[in-house]
Amino acid sequence: MGWIRLLVRLSAFVLFLVGTAGLALILRLADVVCRRRIDRTPWAGRCFRGACRCLGLSLRYHGTPATEPALYVSNHISWCDIPVLGSLAPARFLSKAEVARWPLIGWLARQAGTLFIQRGGGQARRVKGTMARTLQQGESVLFFPEGTTSAGLTVLPFHGLLLQAARDADVPIQPVTISYRRDGHPDHILPFIGDDAFHHHLLGMLKQPPSRVDVLFHPPVRATGELTTGELAERLHSTVREGLRQIQAGRYDTQAPDLRTEDAPGLSPLPSLAAGQQSPDQNKA
Repeated sequence: MGWIRLLVRLSAFVLFLVGTAGLALILRLADVVCRRRIDRTPWAGRCFRGACRCLGLSLRYHGTPATEPALYVSNHISWCDIPVLGSLAPARFLSKAEVARWPLIGWLARQAGTLFIQRGGGQARRVKGTMARTLQQGESVLFFPEGTTSAGLTVLPFHGLLLQAARDADVPIQPVTISYRRDGHPDHILPFIGDDAFHHHLLGMLKQPPSRVDVLFHPPVRATGELTTGELAERLHSTVREGLRQIQAGRYDTQAPDLRTEDAPGLSPLPSLAAGQQSPDQNKA
């Protein structure tokens, strides 16, 4: 059964990538004809949702993405985080430079407007300026302040330097928690860690039954001058880590498939789960 599942999903994923590449080429042509860059955001969201279906991810989300340009910060478990989060929140991603060199996927990431950062080499301050300008232009940005992926059992410490981009652009920060589970336990297949090669990881996950993915959008917060970036990073880390604990404890398991829960709107002065309580489940928008 696993090999049949692999064949079907891999065929669908390859066809999806070919179709997405064709769309990217059409948009590039439209840029030339219109003499301006066509907004990729709505197209990217559709493509990310298609990728999630091809990858066999069973997605549930809770809370509401920010309704204004925001800096999203999330824990990081797998390369699958990008299609999952991109299907829910329109944003430009900050990704490690290695992704830009992945065959086809790296090219598609560049077409979608992904920002790349080389680990080490002192590029963080330059990238921070690019993020701030992107936010000031009305586009949201999402990055992973852990700086690397984890096994999904806990949340690694957050690095605070790039959070300054939200202050510089005067936009809110929205913490996000993502969790992959299988049979009620943290998924040991989806984490992309260590020296695992992308193609090995992809084939391994495509053979397996669907993994449940929960995404929790916490209330947006303002990066006030009262907190240092280190203190802000620690508080955001606590919020995301508590969200992961609650997901793993089964707090959001009572909702039916493909439904969402929604947080009350508004800004919280501090990144605290208590500031946004969940309302009864609603149909997915």
